[in-house]
Amino acid sequence: MPPAPLDPSLTTPIVAVPGLGLSGAVPGRTLDRLSAPSAVVELPGYGLPAPRGTALGSDDLARLLLTRLDELGVTRAVLLGHSASCQIVVRATVRDPHRVAALVLVGPTTDPRARSWPALAGRWLRTTTRERPGQAPRLVRDYRRTGLGAMGRGMDAARRDRIDRGLAQVGCPVLVVRGPHDRIAPQDWVDALAATAPHGRAGTLAAGAHMVPLTHPGELAAGVGTFLGSAVRRS
Repeated sequence: MPPAPLDPSLTTPIVAVPGLGLSGAVPGRTLDRLSAPSAVVELPGYGLPAPRGTALGSDDLARLLLTRLDELGVTRAVLLGHSASCQIVVRATVRDPHRVAALVLVGPTTDPRARSWPALAGRWLRTTTRERPGQAPRLVRDYRRTGLGAMGRGMDAARRDRIDRGLAQVGCPVLVVRGPHDRIAPQDWVDALAATAPHGRAGTLAAGAHMVPLTHPGELAAGVGTFLGSAVRRS
């Protein structure tokens, strides 16, 4: 069943794509704290199961995301990505720039210095030591729903994507933001991505690691709200 269309509003809607293996409940905690109308789009590997053979490349999923926007009745939106879904929302913007008013990239992957599996695993392990243990039940449920096989295939596709090259083609305002203890998206990587985008800016929250949409939704929403207040023209 297609999603219900968003209600008309005076503000530009925000559409979030969960990170790899995560359900819509994770970005939903942040969206609930923002005043704009919002929706979450789950995609194969990114909240939905992905049977073997499902195309999980960033460009494949970007096309599917644009189709979901059509189903929502959204002609123009702010797209919010988290972790590996940042590649998807950037690709969607490159494919159809007039559909995207602004981009918010939270903890984007993958730094070219950490594209190999050992490097990715090392950054993930260093980050998990700074995450809140209380989020574990949520993650276990989400990972079980998506499937570890789908997550592995999704990460294998995502780690090959050069998000920096896509961002260089994006003309809308871009916020690249991270938690201060996020080793998956270190500060210099976030700064470099923001500098790559013609209208990019970098931000670091006061607390949190990679899972800030879940663990620090209020702080993230405040930063996103401030960015959108200055970056997106309200009608």
